[in-house]
Amino acid sequence: MADNNDNKQAPKNPKGSGGPNRPEDNFDWSKIIRMVFGWGAVIVAFVIILQLFKTNSTNYVEIPYLQYEKLLNDDQILKATITKSDANDYFFKAELKAQENVTSNGKEVAVKFISAYIPEPILKDQEAVWKGKNINYTFDKESNEWMSILISFLPWIVIFAVWIIVMRRMQGGGGGTRGIFSFGKSKAKLITQSAQKITFRDVAGADEAKMELHEIIEFLKEPAKFQKLGGKIPRGVLLLGPPGTGKTLLARAVAGESGVPFFSISGADFVEMFVGVGASRVRDLFEQGKKSAPCIIFIDEIDAVGRHRGAGLGGGHDEREQTLNQLLVEMDGFEQNSGVIIIAATNRPDVLDPALLRPGRFDRQVVVDRPDVKGREGILKVHTRIIPLDPTVDLEVLAKGTPGLAGAELANLVNEAALLAARKNKKKVEMEDFEEAKDKVMMGMERKSLIISEEEKKTTSYHEIGHVLVARMLPEADPVHKVTIIPRGRALGLTSYLPLDEKHAYSKDYLEAVITSMMGGRAAEKLIFNQYNTGAGNDIEKATNIARKMVCEWGMSEKLGPLSYGAKEEEIFLGREIQRHKDYSEKTAVEIDEEIRGIINAAMKRAEKILVDNIDLLHRLSKELLEREILDSEEINKLVRGEELPPMVKESNGSTDNPGVIPDHVKKLMDQRKPKEVTPKDDIN
Repeated sequence: MADNNDNKQAPKNPKGSGGPNRPEDNFDWSKIIRMVFGWGAVIVAFVIILQLFKTNSTNYVEIPYLQYEKLLNDDQILKATITKSDANDYFFKAELKAQENVTSNGKEVAVKFISAYIPEPILKDQEAVWKGKNINYTFDKESNEWMSILISFLPWIVIFAVWIIVMRRMQGGGGGTRGIFSFGKSKAKLITQSAQKITFRDVAGADEAKMELHEIIEFLKEPAKFQKLGGKIPRGVLLLGPPGTGKTLLARAVAGESGVPFFSISGADFVEMFVGVGASRVRDLFEQGKKSAPCIIFIDEIDAVGRHRGAGLGGGHDEREQTLNQLLVEMDGFEQNSGVIIIAATNRPDVLDPALLRPGRFDRQVVVDRPDVKGREGILKVHTRIIPLDPTVDLEVLAKGTPGLAGAELANLVNEAALLAARKNKKKVEMEDFEEAKDKVMMGMERKSLIISEEEKKTTSYHEIGHVLVARMLPEADPVHKVTIIPRGRALGLTSYLPLDEKHAYSKDYLEAVITSMMGGRAAEKLIFNQYNTGAGNDIEKATNIARKMVCEWGMSEKLGPLSYGAKEEEIFLGREIQRHKDYSEKTAVEIDEEIRGIINAAMKRAEKILVDNIDLLHRLSKELLEREILDSEEINKLVRGEELPPMVKESNGSTDNPGVIPDHVKKLMDQRKPKEVTPKDDIN
């Protein structure tokens, strides 16, 4: 592998063949061959058409030999031409002195031009007769045998051409190398530097992954820096992470930064309707990579071909396993693929085959997780570069208010804010547009057109304030960010929480507080209306799932102890967690149910006690929510402290709600950061 690389050229070929940019390597012999055969077929077809449509001014009628002798003996022949074919057959073509009635194909017709077949043995005798009767005759050689053969094969040629067209359409290729014999060719696309504009400057929130990939790019550009200490280039890098975290974006940035040939292909591109095509395409892909080495091959969604072998109820799928086996051999087999680096991405690492994950194939597994608050701020800066922002926009405050959102969701949030500002004919995107877009992305679209009765609105108001008040009185619970009784998504009302900091591990007290706040809505309905409705269904489901995991997975039950109950039976091709293996007795199952029921009932009683102790506050908050439809955290805190809220400002259309206004707690955070806004921070590269 060459040490000195020019910035404008790809690195040289380690085998000394001159690299992928040499003219002799780029000379496409297959294109020349296709062109020659194509023009040859056109010429042959043109000759056939000319022969088929070739017409003469004279139409000769073929007659039997006996009639020819009769016309010859009657001295009716004026002149003749004897034609010899390639098979030494002779045809006598003559012009009669006058029209005569002859029999041709069983019919009697009057003709003046005749044609008759004359065997070679009697030709000399006939020639003496022609001389005796003073017939003017000439010999002519006309070879039509090869044309007859071509014409006889013409229907088969047409059938073969139609078959080629049909198979090309079935294969999905319209041209280029997508011919009838190219099923086993790889569909990988070569990403050129001119077409790739994304670099690491466009990626934020994944600093560790960028560092790992940047080291590989540096190895390709300066291999001597690492090889002098005995280091070897990594064989492969596997990018793991939830959807939307930027795995494919990182690969596109690698293509823009690497300066070496970059082949991109999806895991599903190896799959075809014919058996053996997947393995053939893997071989062809790595052959292309070896010719262009050093290079990078990116396989997106590798779980399509890299799933665990032998999984499923009916055993393994032969075609899929053949493709995976070929991939394993190409990545690390007897033949060394020096200079070819594999980068793969998946959000399902749990279903990948263990042989694919071992060192030597994928030496590094880079986790691209959801960004923290600093990463979210960097992502927002990247996506707002080309958007005109109002001075009121504070991306740090916005990043704190979007916990758990991935990079793709943050990009969608910025786009929604820009669309909202454009809809209102604004010249710049303001903070209130981002707040409204955040509510839309995190809580769902408002459905103001949904007709709800006053009784339902009152019930929903008490239900949501039940959540708010219980969470407000529990120090372990997350603070309430906003509560609304305007229908959003599929919910009639919604309460959103804003954690004070990023949590990665959860304590038992925190989980019990979460379950208690979930049961606050049901407790409020029972306390005020002395009845239950279906609005608490989703709360009960979530609370039960958390309680079950506390008992069966996290060992938070004093009675059952730190044990795991119910091993998962994960059939790869039947979906995850299709069933649980019951590895405990019936008595233990009863105890598990009792523990789960005990956690839920204790949380329900705790929520009821909090609401009974603060019944006046429950009525006051519910009344304000029913009137205003939206309450933010600052307004809730004022009501809890006994302060009065400022009167509502009604809009010109009579509507009392104004979801685009910046909440007071957001304004407070922005005011605290005013001195920092004098010198804006640089964008994260």
